[in-house]
Amino acid sequence: MPAFDAWSSGDRAIVSTQLPIVAQIGSLDWVFAEYRADRRYTKLDGKTKRNHEHGFKLVGGYVLKDGTRLGARRAALIDTSVTDALYEALLIVKDDDGKVIGERRTTINHAMKSCRRAWNVCTRRNPGKLPLVNPFAQMGLRSSDRETPTATYDQLQVFRAKAKELGLPSLATATLIAWEWLQRETDIFATFDVGHYRPKDRPDMVRVIDEKTKSESWLPLFDDARTPLYPELMTELDAIKRERIGGLMLRRDWGERGPWPTWPKPDMPDFTHMSRKVKEVIRAAELPDELSFASFRHGGLTETGDAELTDREILAQSRHTTVKVLPKYVKRTTKQIVAGTKKRRATRTKDGHLSE
Repeated sequence: MPAFDAWSSGDRAIVSTQLPIVAQIGSLDWVFAEYRADRRYTKLDGKTKRNHEHGFKLVGGYVLKDGTRLGARRAALIDTSVTDALYEALLIVKDDDGKVIGERRTTINHAMKSCRRAWNVCTRRNPGKLPLVNPFAQMGLRSSDRETPTATYDQLQVFRAKAKELGLPSLATATLIAWEWLQRETDIFATFDVGHYRPKDRPDMVRVIDEKTKSESWLPLFDDARTPLYPELMTELDAIKRERIGGLMLRRDWGERGPWPTWPKPDMPDFTHMSRKVKEVIRAAELPDELSFASFRHGGLTETGDAELTDREILAQSRHTTVKVLPKYVKRTTKQIVAGTKKRRATRTKDGHLSE
């Protein structure tokens, strides 16, 4: 591929600089800048923007053979042979000795899709200034076969016990929230507020917000007989609420007890520190190293199937809204949530996990 060989290098390093990149009109950097200026970018949520920016850095920051960045090159010179070869070059992960140790297919797929979107938007904003063929389109991207490892209920209990032993009870509570309410880390650490749990106007409910789907639900905490639906979790959250007036429900367990995430940008929470602490607990508990915080949410989702919940009950539990997740979407109700939660707890009792 002459077009790729003309600028390719074996080094996939990304240019690091404290100075802002000045995009020359017609360059790939300019394509990205045009997309950032468009309403189709500005209206996106923070996490999606961050994913796009990571992709732009991977592609635009690729170092060419002459030492310049791909982002500085004229977009008109970037054709399909270049992007195909670039994809293969970015895909492979090597160690310090140059030995291939794996691939990052999901990350690079996202990067190519981000560039494809930016190219399309830039073309519409600037008719005639870019080639008609988008070199990032129709690349035949193949999804990664890797699935998020799923934790078992026993592993959840082992993790929670070790987290408490290590003085990290907030992580123990967080994993139980992920399991019971099937929430993601953003919802648990960056969104869940003290005021969402048993507020004065709804003392028997909790407000659950899903940042990814932009949905909001009120989950019941008791059944009609006033039996707690989540007794272990409610005990821990009640204790936290007694000591705190407002703010995020889960905070770090030491020092000034600041939030678990950091915010490099106001709408972009970063969970690097939390993820490292979770991995420390996993290793200290001698659990499988491939487990992560997301594994506990996936474990809860798996439990809904093991408990033989109906489609309606699973939709109500998980708050999914598309047919991509279940055969069809059916409106959820409080009654479905209560019935589904009881079934899940009954499954644990049958397996000897609870003494009731």
